[in-house]
This record gives sequence, structure tokens and C-alpha cells, in this order.
Amino acid sequence: MNQSLPALLCLNAGSSSVKFSLYKVANGSPELLFGGQIEGLLTQPHFKAKDVQGNLLNERQWAKPQRRAEAVEIILDYVKAEAKGYQLKAVGHRVVLGGTEYAHSVVVDEAVLAVLDHYAPIVPSHQPAEIEAIRLLRESHPDLMQVACFDSAFHRTKSELADLYALPLSYRDKGLRRWGFHGLSYDYINTQLPQLDQRLATGKTVVMHLGSGASLCGLVNGKSAYTSMGFSPLDGLMMGTRCGSLDPMIPLYLMSQYKMAPAAVEKLLIKESGLLGISGISNDMRDLECSAAPTAQLAVDLFVYMLAQQTGTAMASIQGLDGIVFTAGIGEHSPLIRAKTCEALAWAGVEIDATQNASSNHQAHRISSDHSRVAVWVIPTNEEIVIARDTWQLINSH
Repeated sequence: MNQSLPALLCLNAGSSSVKFSLYKVANGSPELLFGGQIEGLLTQPHFKAKDVQGNLLNERQWAKPQRRAEAVEIILDYVKAEAKGYQLKAVGHRVVLGGTEYAHSVVVDEAVLAVLDHYAPIVPSHQPAEIEAIRLLRESHPDLMQVACFDSAFHRTKSELADLYALPLSYRDKGLRRWGFHGLSYDYINTQLPQLDQRLATGKTVVMHLGSGASLCGLVNGKSAYTSMGFSPLDGLMMGTRCGSLDPMIPLYLMSQYKMAPAAVEKLLIKESGLLGISGISNDMRDLECSAAPTAQLAVDLFVYMLAQQTGTAMASIQGLDGIVFTAGIGEHSPLIRAKTCEALAWAGVEIDATQNASSNHQAHRISSDHSRVAVWVIPTNEEIVIARDTWQLINSH
């Protein structure tokens, strides 16, 4: 790479995929060059890279599984080959949980990794893969700065009460707190509100991050005051394959009465429940919306019911509601879920404009009616730009 123009690589390592984005830095602000992912690492890995307009730049497939180390190196080799004229300055990683230790993004060293290892058992589907990607790059490219950007950090502004479970306080000190997640997405939405709707930026807003993983965040004057996810990303809303809020006695009952091993219960709650478990068809909302099966409709209805229920909890926690923001895959692309959710919240003064809601507008746009007491927006999220922004700031501060 040429030594003149700085570039930043953002990585999001999952259990069977690694997503990446490369940003150039022009006039002090990161700008996307291209991005992509390797998915299906455990089966037949598939690599795709696309430019800013979504045009396919490169595609490859392998017949045999690839280790995560191989996937990371494939991405690095591709970036180096394609991003001529840029100098890779650092790699920013999405990391789910940074605990009380990290309320902001941080440059990774061995002490940071020890903290991340400590919290890894709380998020076994995410954190171990993220840590592995960091360690692989530290070993293969020791001079390349690594930055950890945390999904939990945005929620460190919540009150102590909003963090607590009604357990002996000694367990709080052992890490049993309502951490909250999807913070990179909420951070991005929070940066967009001042230019879109000043009332929501300074008021009381519920942001709904609705994707395969789903949660909501109650903002008060631009700071997180409530979130539906708790100790782990399993809590709160119904999700693609995760159950969401559950009576704590249920796992104990399954183990004692049905002799299910802890690993089997974990698999049930994380991988076999949610939309997939109720419908018996799919974990993808798009499939369920197109299906005439009664169980598909039941899954959609339960998703909306739990979303409206959690919104009520958020309203009580933040003492009001000035606005709602829909974001992420379902939030941005499902007029049906938006309409059903707002109908369930009509009692709170929520009313949408059906034409605006059905619009194929992919930019941020307001969908509430002129008569709605509560403003309702659809705002596309961008977690990667938050990672790039924080990474660049840390480069400059070092």
C-alpha cells in the first residue's frame, strides 16, 4: 500500500462469518471504499466484496470449511491488493461486551484482552470469535494497531438502578448486570437525530433495532437510559432464533424435569427459539410475511406483541415518549412490522402515514402522520462508520 493516504479496516467476526469494511480518511472523516464478508466458514465458505454503490467487486467460494485465521488473512490480502494508494493504519473490531471497564472504544493490549476473555462466557455466540480475530492479527501483524469498539459501551450512561437485577449485590460485582447491546447502532442513530429531528435528539426517544438480533433503547437527551437486552443478548425482544424475555424458572424446569443438559437448554434458547421456534418455518421475517401458514402469522403477532410490550416498559423507564425510530434489517425494510407495531402503540399517540410507511425510500424519512403526537422515523443504521470514527480518533490521540 502507498504510504500517503490513511485507511481503516473494520472487522465484525461472528461464529461462522467475518464481515469487513475498508474506509479511507479524507479531510479527517472516514469514507467507505468497499466492504464484504466471508460467510459459511463451517460449511462452504463464500467471499463477496462490493463497492459503495453495491456493485459486486469480487466473489469466491471454497468447497471445504475455512478456519477463522484463514478468513482474516483472505480479507487482509484482498484489502492490500485492492486498496492501492492507501496505508492501512489500524483495524477496528466490533466487540460485544466491554463491561464496566470500557465505556468507550480502546486500543487493544494484553490487559484489554484479559478483560474481554473474562466476559466471553456471557456472550458465547459472539465474543470468543471477536477475540480470536484480534489475537490472530496481533500475532500476524504485530505493528498494526487494533481497536476494540464495544456494543455495550453506549449503555454505560444508564443509571445504577437500570443496571441492577434483584439479586444479592455481590452478584452485581461479579458481572451480573443489565449490560445492554447493539450500542454501535444506537450510537449512530443518536448522531443522526440532531440533523433530522431536534425534538427527538433532546427529548425521549425509543430506538428499535430490529434484525435477526433485536433490541430497543430508550434515549433521554441523547443518552441511553433504558435497553431491553440485559445480562446477555438473549434477553428482551423476540428475535430470529432467540427467545427474548423468559421466566427464569423455565431453564431450571427443563433441566430438572426433562433432564436437559445445560448445553441443550442453551441451544434451545439461542438457536431454536424466536421466530424459527414459533413458526417452525424460518428465522427470517421476510419468509414469514410471505407465508400463509398459521404458525408464521403467530410468530409475526408474537414479535409485535413483545415489541409493543417492551416499548411500554421503555416509556415507563424514560418517563415519556416523543419519538420512535425503526432501524436495522426488519426495522428498515418491513412496512408490515412498522404498521402493526405503531397500531399496537396507538394508545400512546402513535399514528403513521400509510403512504410514507409503504415508501421504498432507503434514506432516513419520517413516517408518522401530521396528527401523530409521537414522531416516527425510519433511519438506516451504520455500525461500521462508528467503528471507523472511533478507530480514527484513537489513532489521533496516540
